[in-house]
Amino acid sequence: MLLGAGLTRAVAAGRRRGQRPSVVRAELRPVALKAGSRLQIVTSDGARPYTRNVSPGPESDVAVEALLAEPFGNWHVETTDLTLQLRVTKSGEAQVHRKRTAPPVQANGEQPATQQQAAITTQHQQASTTQHQQQPGMTERKQPAGPTERHQQPAEATQRQQPAEATQRQQPAEATERQQATGATERQQQAGSTTQGRQLAGTGERQRQAAGVTERWQQESASQQPAVAVPGGHDRAKAYLLDPGDPIFAEIGGSAAKRRQVDAFLRALAATLPGELTGPLRVVDLGCGNAYLTFAAYRYLSQRGLDIELVGVDVREDQRRRNTELAERLGWADRVRFVAGSIADAVVEPAPDLVLALHACDTATDEALARAVRWGARWVLAAPCCHHDVAAQLRAGGAPAPYGLLTRQGILRERFADVLTDALRAGLLRLYGYRAEVVEFVDSAHTPRNLLIRARRTGAAPTRDQQAEYRQLVEQWRVAPRLETLLRQEPVDR
Repeated sequence: MLLGAGLTRAVAAGRRRGQRPSVVRAELRPVALKAGSRLQIVTSDGARPYTRNVSPGPESDVAVEALLAEPFGNWHVETTDLTLQLRVTKSGEAQVHRKRTAPPVQANGEQPATQQQAAITTQHQQASTTQHQQQPGMTERKQPAGPTERHQQPAEATQRQQPAEATQRQQPAEATERQQATGATERQQQAGSTTQGRQLAGTGERQRQAAGVTERWQQESASQQPAVAVPGGHDRAKAYLLDPGDPIFAEIGGSAAKRRQVDAFLRALAATLPGELTGPLRVVDLGCGNAYLTFAAYRYLSQRGLDIELVGVDVREDQRRRNTELAERLGWADRVRFVAGSIADAVVEPAPDLVLALHACDTATDEALARAVRWGARWVLAAPCCHHDVAAQLRAGGAPAPYGLLTRQGILRERFADVLTDALRAGLLRLYGYRAEVVEFVDSAHTPRNLLIRARRTGAAPTRDQQAEYRQLVEQWRVAPRLETLLRQEPVDR
């Protein structure tokens, strides 16, 4: 089932009694990449997920067999027509539950297009049968006696009881009744014709609906194929700085949201670097984690024809080993290397020209900015993450009058701390010879932490007004920015 074409999703979790798997959770699902179909395997050690995309065949066979050998306590497997749940009890017995999967239902509650087409076809057949039964001849035989016939029977009884004079007087009435009967029959025939016309119109409408559903089903089937942009049309292929089907993504993995963040970050990088840039470029990615940005940045910059040397820094030794193995598999080990250590103390030589930092948590962003300033980096791009430091100071010290309403509510205090922190960071960079700006680099639908501090070294000395502006803001709110503390600890060569 795990290697079958009908697999939708599979999750393994829990552990058997007295045993412990090497990962706490594993999830498998098929994905369609530009390079072809892959089996995506996401495992978690309890701290962070690890994603890899394996090719069908021997590679996926080995990966699935390794997971099946793990002592997981529960498996949940979904296919296109079956849901299977397996649980291993404390006594070691396997309990298996199978359930046929119900047909999928669309988000608006409607049936899929194929089921709609079948339902409409059934309605069309029923309408045709009803139409056949309601032909004029059959309608006349099955119709009950009309008002004219019911009135004729009392009239005949009256004719037998009344004299001949009354009979003569009734002749005009009988003629009138015959005319009424004739008119009633014509009206019935007209009504029957109208009903028949409406039924035919309804049948035609249902046929058009069936044709429309068939067309929509064909369009949906066609939409599953790779999209081809029509020149001059509205369906234009999205332009990426780094193709989502690039082979590196098959190696480094990463969710769709993370890839969009990386692509947006690269766009900001492209807008920062001068177009005429040549020669060697030394780059460092501080707090690189799984190195999604590290490898993507190397691929993009090397495609621009630059001579790149890139270093990724992360505090975890296991991440260093993993990322180094990826660099070797990609054939980039001589140009991309990784160092285990803190952002503040990791040894990186020679000093870089470009410093990157994507979502370094809390004051780790301050450490990245301080390190970049000490290196005298020419360009700095840092996307901050959480801002707990200044938020805690605002909670403890309160807000100056008359701004108490800004920090009284927890959610407002948190968001205001985000704004104040990044404003102070940009102000400090300006005091240390950088032209800094805070921009939105990706839509908030992809990540709520979508601001980017982008700085370029100019070497210009700060003016007195700039110094006074920063100092007044800090003193009024009674906060001590972590970045200022870090820059004061060690003199900066300007």
